[in-house]
Amino acid sequence: MSIETLQRRAKLLTELRAFFESRGYWEVQTPALSQDSCVDAWINPFPVSIGSGRQGYLQTSPEFSMKRLLCQGADSIYEVARVFRQEESGRHHNPEFTMVEWYRCHVDHHLQMSFVEDLVRHLARFAEDQGWRPPGSMNFPIQRLTYQQAFQQFAGIDPLNDRDESLVHAARHSVTPLPRGLESDRDGLLNLILAEQVEPQLRLLRGVFLHDFPASQGALAIVRQERAPVAERFELYLDGIELCNGYHELTDPVELRHRMQEQNRKRRAAGLPEVPEESRLLTLMSTTPLPPSSGVALGFDRLAMWCLGVESIAQVLAFPFDDA
Repeated sequence: MSIETLQRRAKLLTELRAFFESRGYWEVQTPALSQDSCVDAWINPFPVSIGSGRQGYLQTSPEFSMKRLLCQGADSIYEVARVFRQEESGRHHNPEFTMVEWYRCHVDHHLQMSFVEDLVRHLARFAEDQGWRPPGSMNFPIQRLTYQQAFQQFAGIDPLNDRDESLVHAARHSVTPLPRGLESDRDGLLNLILAEQVEPQLRLLRGVFLHDFPASQGALAIVRQERAPVAERFELYLDGIELCNGYHELTDPVELRHRMQEQNRKRRAAGLPEVPEESRLLTLMSTTPLPPSSGVALGFDRLAMWCLGVESIAQVLAFPFDDA
């Protein structure tokens, strides 16, 4: 960390806010501490005692609160949020980090991919104009590959249709022996193949959107019913760094409840504590529908790291966790 780097980070954040305002978004603030928490099988929130026997959570994402605002009439909103996740510090991770999250009504995930590309290119040009990046440093296309296309091209398997035995065989090309229980965990096998075989090739493409994930990895995205159903979800990789997750948002409260129950089932099976399935968002959606919308969650620290050409997000944080 250096004061100069922190000043550059601040200017990037100012420019990001100006970009959102120029596109018709307005900024909101939602609670960092809430009695609700987003339910995700592999994202662990920090529980916090809030007195009188009640428990709250430091938020892993402002998603549920922002969606409540959409139900109540907000249309194009963004937040620069401090979020918290129980995970180890590392080159791309810090337990407390800055997430830029936004939602727009009546657009799908493809339009959000275009918006993300415009945002990233805008900030890259801004960094170049300031002399922080070499001129023309982003003169490369950002490709769009479906999850299926990427696995077929770089791992030689069809992640949507191949049998589990084929996935086990492919995974053993990277890791032998496989971790206990992985052979019967289809998503676990796909995640291993993604990390070991697909992502290194995505890094060589410089910029790529990976979209249309297996339905089982849909989180809170709409699942499109095809021969092999896919979740209308995307991720952006720049030079191998995963920067964001985007979703064509699920709006059905019955299906949302089912997805949350399924995430908790996975948490129980993995020996993780359950997260409350009841939420103010679900209660609101039962009477006030969530409008058709798409949303994106972007790790600002990672984006700043990439824009400023540094090797670790610790270099763009005033006090990374080990020094906090």
